[in-house]
Amino acid sequence: MRIGIVIPAFNAARWIGTAIASVLAQTHTGWSLVVVDDGSIDDTADVVGGFHDPRIRLMRQANRGVSAARNAGFDVLSPDAKDAVLFLDADDWLACDALSRLAAAVKASPAAVAASGACSFADIGLVRCPPSGDLLRRLLVRNLFANGGHVLLRTPAVRAAGGFLPGLAYGEDWEFWIRIALQGRFASVPDNAPVLFVRRHGEGAYRRLAADADAFAPCMDAIFANPALQARFGAKRLATIRRHTGAENDWIIGREQIRHGCRASGLGRLRRSVRRHPTPRRALLLAAAHVTPLLPTAWRGPLRPYRA
Repeated sequence: MRIGIVIPAFNAARWIGTAIASVLAQTHTGWSLVVVDDGSIDDTADVVGGFHDPRIRLMRQANRGVSAARNAGFDVLSPDAKDAVLFLDADDWLACDALSRLAAAVKASPAAVAASGACSFADIGLVRCPPSGDLLRRLLVRNLFANGGHVLLRTPAVRAAGGFLPGLAYGEDWEFWIRIALQGRFASVPDNAPVLFVRRHGEGAYRRLAADADAFAPCMDAIFANPALQARFGAKRLATIRRHTGAENDWIIGREQIRHGCRASGLGRLRRSVRRHPTPRRALLLAAAHVTPLLPTAWRGPLRPYRA
């Protein structure tokens, strides 16, 4: 299987070397990598240039954002990425057998448009296990993936989806997964050993924007304006789904506002979430939020400590 890997990089000199080294260490050798330097002003290009492997290419462009960088990288890699594509963030790294296991999952499910594997959050040592099946309804409510580094996409599905939307500063990957899920089912790696290790830090988009209610609006509008969703679910059902999605977003915003020290506004968002879509779990967590300083993370699916 020929796999293309795209790494968008903006001022990523501190981390990009680890990401590239993890690709070079892959047991699956049929890959090509392009790093898209999206207008960095640090030593990102120099670090990439220090790796001497014909499968690695560096592409430089003026700063246009992560979506434009991913799209440009895919366009460059398309002839080489005949079978599948993986979008790896510059500050994350792959397990050495990640491509082998993801490729095996795709091959085992010929009808699947993609395959995902577990990922580990390096700062807290917990593993998020991969979802599988028809994920469209679940994806409409919340993003089920940490990022593209643990999702191997069939190249025809990426072409059919039409790329990431450059106008979205937040949630661009979430919107893209939905267009992929409209095309078919997702497979998953059968075991829960991580294929990806996620580095979370203060400069990441999630940490910067998840507490900002305005950051969610453009992505929500782009998702629910998709005519394919209207055709699939109908206007009434889609409106109900959007209300549940809004409740999920309120929960995320409220939790992150509390983490950022804005406790009063954060609790207000949590209460709004419960009003919009009440569930027993949310009600219990809301009650706990009034007496504890922080809430659990928002990740869904089994979370468990990882032991190598």
